[in-house]
Amino acid sequence: MRRSDQAYGAHRPRRARRRTGRALAAVLAVTALAAGCGIRSTSVPVDAGAAPSRVPCRTPAHDVTSQALEDIEVQVYLVCASQLMTVNRSVRLDAAETDRIRVARVLLDELRKAPVTDERQAGFSTDVPAGLRVSGAREGDPAGTLRLNEQPEDLPAEALAQLVCSYADSEPLVTGGTVVLGGPGNYAPRGYLCTSETKTRPADVPTLGVLELP
Repeated sequence: MRRSDQAYGAHRPRRARRRTGRALAAVLAVTALAAGCGIRSTSVPVDAGAAPSRVPCRTPAHDVTSQALEDIEVQVYLVCASQLMTVNRSVRLDAAETDRIRVARVLLDELRKAPVTDERQAGFSTDVPAGLRVSGAREGDPAGTLRLNEQPEDLPAEALAQLVCSYADSEPLVTGGTVVLGGPGNYAPRGYLCTSETKTRPADVPTLGVLELP
């Protein structure tokens, strides 16, 4: 046998051992990675289902540039994870329109609507009754009063919080830093505040920092 053949024969087991060592190291690395992620190895295929498609309480951004000129984007408060969170809605409203009652009705319409598919999948809901309506002030009401067809204090706490906070973010609907709401009866309107506590605990802050008006 030639010396080169002898050398080849001498190195062949060593190379085989190296390949075996590398393969074993790869298997160990994969096993360690699985263990580090909390995954237990199994010989049975597991169908874990589809991965979550959306972050909770977050909806896709709207493409404002593709909307018609008469459509504008507004924000309203919906309930998600027991808190109030804003969602963007495209509404048919002239950006220069300042009629308070028109603005109030448009926002209320959005609050009364069932959340769309993307919003439902993200965990949003609304507690605002489908039959709730809003109108303007009566004679003798404080400036800026909005009258509901239900007494504000009779609404579910979350619904009143949604309405007050959505109105509080709209400048034409705020008077002296408050949202002034009344009901269908002869009770005097009251001023309502949207506070950080209102947003984080709408079910536990039923009065919403209500203020008696002069």
